[in-house]
Amino acid sequence: VMDAWGKASNADQILMVADGNGEFATALGLEADFHNFHMGLRSKRFAMVVENGVVKTLAVDEKGLEKTAAEAILAAL
Repeated sequence: VMDAWGKASNADQILMVADGNGEFATALGLEADFHNFHMGLRSKRFAMVVENGVVKTLAVDEKGLEKTAAEAILAAL
């Protein structure tokens, strides 16, 4: 899915990765429990800007898209 999304978005210069088992989200403390919705553990909505392996920006939205919207992340660049 990530590969198809990257191709459809002409995002050749962006590394598209997935966290299928939720290990990355859990390591960051960004897991969300959706068992009540029969979806198990998922990731909270977040956006991260990483430069040379260093996290420069980490935005997390509990509700809505205020912090993780493209405009907000672009402004952080």
